[in-house]
Amino acid sequence: MFPVPLLHLFVLAVVQGVTEFLPISSSAHLILVPLVADWPDQGLAMDVAVHVGTLFAVMLYLWRDIRDMLTGLLRALSGRRTAGLWMIWYLLVGTVPAVLVGLAIHNYAGDALRSVEIIGWATLVFGVVLYAADKIGMTILRLEHLNTRFAFLIGLSQILAFIPGTSRSGITMTAARFLGFERVEAARFSMLLSIPTIIGAGLLATLDIIEAGDAQLTNDALIAGGLAFLAALGAIALMMGWLRRASFTPFVIYRMILGVALLSWVYFF
Repeated sequence: MFPVPLLHLFVLAVVQGVTEFLPISSSAHLILVPLVADWPDQGLAMDVAVHVGTLFAVMLYLWRDIRDMLTGLLRALSGRRTAGLWMIWYLLVGTVPAVLVGLAIHNYAGDALRSVEIIGWATLVFGVVLYAADKIGMTILRLEHLNTRFAFLIGLSQILAFIPGTSRSGITMTAARFLGFERVEAARFSMLLSIPTIIGAGLLATLDIIEAGDAQLTNDALIAGGLAFLAALGAIALMMGWLRRASFTPFVIYRMILGVALLSWVYFF
């Protein structure tokens, strides 16, 4: 593994922190960074390292939800079922499909999907789907209305996020909007759902790093993760503030522009 320059780490961290919870695909942007800057691809392990940085950021931002879940788990020992305990169940239900498919991809596909053409088409197509969901979906449900069926359907949509350019946050918000959840509530559950997903991916990457026995890779991963944590805190607050008063349309427009630009690059240049 090559040592990643500090500038490369900084750019990766900022890109990850800003894009992870926006519906524009952080993984696609992380793949594009080395292509646009003419840097060597940093690889999946480094991508996951910055994802883990954003994991700690979202856990800090949603600390009340985390507290309620931990409290619910403790109260379950005395036979009490709380909203926090039910949320743990919903996250488990929503995570299982992604874990099963993620393990298969990790073992058999590797970097096979990391191409500009795939990113371009996924960015374009799923941007249109997000727009349709935001316009068609009602805004009548909050997380109090979440049930096992809703959690499973939203979690099932995460399978599509293994296609770079789809956006895990984008596709889960899309599914939630189709089901009628308010924009802020869709984003909130999407972020909660990211926690077990990123933990799983982080564990796999950590095992890869340990097996590689590369001290430089470990150091680079820690730096990139820390920078991504700081960048993500601000990005989450800005996104949630935006969704309280506006729609997903600006993100859709960005996806359209990016998708067309990438496909033009592939087919005409």
